[in-house]
Amino acid sequence: MAKIFDIKHFAVHDGPGIRTTVFFKGCPLRCAWCHNPEGLEFVTQTAFFAHKCIGCGRCREEGFAETDCLGGARVVYGREVTVGDILPELLEDSDFYGENGGVTLSGGECLMQADFCAELLCELKKNGINTAVDTCGFVPRAAIDKVAPYTDIFLYDVKAADADVHIRCTGQSNGIIIENLKYIDSLDKSIEIRIPYVPGYNDGEMGKIGELLAPLKNLRGVRILPYHPYYEGKYAALGYLAPADIKVPAEESLAAARAELQKHLGGLVL
Repeated sequence: MAKIFDIKHFAVHDGPGIRTTVFFKGCPLRCAWCHNPEGLEFVTQTAFFAHKCIGCGRCREEGFAETDCLGGARVVYGREVTVGDILPELLEDSDFYGENGGVTLSGGECLMQADFCAELLCELKKNGINTAVDTCGFVPRAAIDKVAPYTDIFLYDVKAADADVHIRCTGQSNGIIIENLKYIDSLDKSIEIRIPYVPGYNDGEMGKIGELLAPLKNLRGVRILPYHPYYEGKYAALGYLAPADIKVPAEESLAAARAELQKHLGGLVL
């Protein structure tokens, strides 16, 4: 049994090809810019999107369920599932995966529920499906050992190379994250690095990150993910305070960040 909050079909930014992405509840980090706040807590949450409310009053009726909301203003994030519950849905999309596509496990942090992930990934591989694990890396090594045999590529988040900068960005040090990255590389598993680029937080880290990644033997690519504010409505709906004073990076600064990474990684910067 696991707790997930979404299954996204026809995803094109969650690994190679066309993919179906399963989003798991719970995350050990608290990134200042988190784009999926509905995945932070393990508990099931109900969000209220006020701008969608049509004032029908059904939510005041006895026996109301969030799925009864006519305007879709109330959304439940978090449902318990078994592998048997979701495997058929994931396999239904297999005709669209093509040569490179497949299924990605994400979050939140999917490896906080590593036993379930391993079981699901194993079943996917039995059915010939390409698999990806999107992780922040702040997990016990045992979690990686559970999923590695059934994972074709790890999508690995690197927010900062400097420990103090990482603490400011996420609330946690990055020691275990760096060690786990090196460990996955030692297992000869394909790795794609994903760097959220957030002005005022980690925009000065690109050179150090490039130096950190350069020795990896199984690096397949490095993507810069520019900060965007499109998630902010989720914060209000969940009763959270949205991040303040974070600016969308200018094209010039993104180009400079890419150039800095390319000094160390060349054509691996995608």
